[in-house]
Amino acid sequence: MTKRAAVILAAGQGTRMRSSLPKVLHPVGGRAMVDWSVALAKAAGCERVIVVCSPAGTAVQEHVTETLGSDAIAIQDPPLGTGHAVLSARDALQDFDGDLVVLYGDTPLIPVSAVEALFDELNEGASVGVLGFDAADPGTYGRLIMSQSGDLDAIVEAKEANPDQLAVSFCNSGVMAAKSAEMFELLGKVTNDNARGEYYLTDIVEIARSAGGRCRAVACDEADVLGVNSRVELAQAERAFQSKTRQEFLLSGVTMTAPETVFFSHDSQLES
Repeated sequence: MTKRAAVILAAGQGTRMRSSLPKVLHPVGGRAMVDWSVALAKAAGCERVIVVCSPAGTAVQEHVTETLGSDAIAIQDPPLGTGHAVLSARDALQDFDGDLVVLYGDTPLIPVSAVEALFDELNEGASVGVLGFDAADPGTYGRLIMSQSGDLDAIVEAKEANPDQLAVSFCNSGVMAAKSAEMFELLGKVTNDNARGEYYLTDIVEIARSAGGRCRAVACDEADVLGVNSRVELAQAERAFQSKTRQEFLLSGVTMTAPETVFFSHDSQLES
């Protein structure tokens, strides 16, 4: 099987959390959000996991060092966008040759099946795989524009979309995969010619297609890719985790007279 690695983006400041605790260290189901992403990467068979941190994020760096070792840390300095963040991990993966998935330290509920589906697309010849979801309210999400053949034609940001594109509800989660060498080659061609002067990971879709590559999108549920940027969204993620876990236990034969009063941890086990 092709070797696999993951880059987890965790350099954001998380100012909207209004907390001295870094955003990615806030727990869902009793586990720090960044650890959910690490566990996801390992469950998907990633033998290498690199966490991209900010130079000021010493608490996150210490946490990652304790769980993965200091070799698992890459520093993004200065912060120049998602594409630049992934490029910050290039040196740490210079000896790696295989499939690479980009995950996020503030998106704790992605199922392993979604990442496996992205790797499957790479194995079937896709240059880039993108995880998408049907949004109840697409709002400011980037739209995934699909061709009639089922390939991904483009990722269009909401502010740049025309009315027809804005009507699309299939949206970009931010999670993407490609062969490691191709990922870094494509990122090397990304420019910061945009209003924010940043290097966007999403630009690799257009670059890959311009070079004749096929891009593919796989779908998951909107709740699976809930990103946490505030205390409100943290509570939503916790609620989603508890609801899903209660349902799984109920379906396995566990009786809960009032399920909403029962709370689980990520490692909860029940024995008959």
